[in-house]
Amino acid sequence: MSTFYVPDLGEGLTEARIVRWLVSVGDAIAVDQPVVEVETAKSVVEIPSPFAGNVTELHGADGDTVNVGSALISVEDTAEEYRRQEQAGSGNVLVGYGTAATAQRRHRRPRAAAKDSRGPLRVSSPLVRKIAREAGVDLHALHGSGPEGMIMRADVRQATERASSPPVPATDQDSIGQTRTAMSPADRAMAETLMRSRREIPEATVWVDVDFTELFDLRNRADPAVRISLLGYLARFAVAGLRQYPQLNGQLDEHRSERVTFDHVHLSVAVQTQHGLITPVVRNAHAMTTRELDTALSHLIDTARTGGAGDGGAGTFTLNNYGTLHVDGSAAIINYPQAAILGFGRIIDRPWAVNGELTIRKIGQMSFVFDHRVCDGGVAAGFMRTIADAIENPATAIASL
Repeated sequence: MSTFYVPDLGEGLTEARIVRWLVSVGDAIAVDQPVVEVETAKSVVEIPSPFAGNVTELHGADGDTVNVGSALISVEDTAEEYRRQEQAGSGNVLVGYGTAATAQRRHRRPRAAAKDSRGPLRVSSPLVRKIAREAGVDLHALHGSGPEGMIMRADVRQATERASSPPVPATDQDSIGQTRTAMSPADRAMAETLMRSRREIPEATVWVDVDFTELFDLRNRADPAVRISLLGYLARFAVAGLRQYPQLNGQLDEHRSERVTFDHVHLSVAVQTQHGLITPVVRNAHAMTTRELDTALSHLIDTARTGGAGDGGAGTFTLNNYGTLHVDGSAAIINYPQAAILGFGRIIDRPWAVNGELTIRKIGQMSFVFDHRVCDGGVAAGFMRTIADAIENPATAIASL
């Protein structure tokens, strides 16, 4: 009998939630046949089996969270040919596993046990030891959730959260009853990012009301077949602003006390999906024309909302169009470890003074949240005015891009 373990899903992911099993105990399966659908912090994917034979055990139920390296499915082999394929590798497409890689990892697992001065410890990687040491967590006090009690990164994180969170006092609500819903991997990944941002970044927020009337007129005059979306223009102006104020397109290296500035713009976009808030990335947005950027954004958002991961990699700056949620403003949270986030509220008709005359214009609020360690208020204000001026005088701005 062979047991297949949860594979390395790439991009630093350590866990996934079982959405649904595609096979049942007793089913006969083939090599590379999808057996389970799981949700990670990035997307929903199907995992194929590197083994063929009859399913003898499913290690987890729908809705369960499983860690990388834990048992997933057990199969009773039915032919020597499949063992030969296992040794040769089946060509699975997910990063970090395949039948050969799985076999190698399974054979290596006994050698992964780490020694400690107070007795043997099974730790999944040196990174887990480093995280535990920095957080002051005693690994000997943990019960690992991995195979054969192996201590995983999630175990250390949970221990840290328990130590930093006071117990919740009992309330009258406890006697009334409660409804509890487990957070998905995507929810937990986003929550961890947001909590770290609030905990570590001294942020400041500035905002300005902007007249979008000229930009709307410019779009309305364009051929509908080639019309650029409003988000496309806002992204293009934001990228131009980052080229003028490059320190905002970076982050702080706290360990080396250095400000890091990137020469590329990987634009993160906040997208609300059925799986929660995610921030997929348009890579190399600085090298795109306005039309190319608009097309890339449209594809990225559609992919994210249909459950795909979109373009991977870390973004350098985030754009948040919360106006689609019908709110005017927001003090957004910086997408750690980035240095800033730019947001736009809804655009509505409002009375506005133009050349001393009161008229009705299309006005929206733009907010900007930045890491005060990376820049001062003057830089933030300059960046905001650059974008606001481009929105209010779009023809001039586009001609200069």
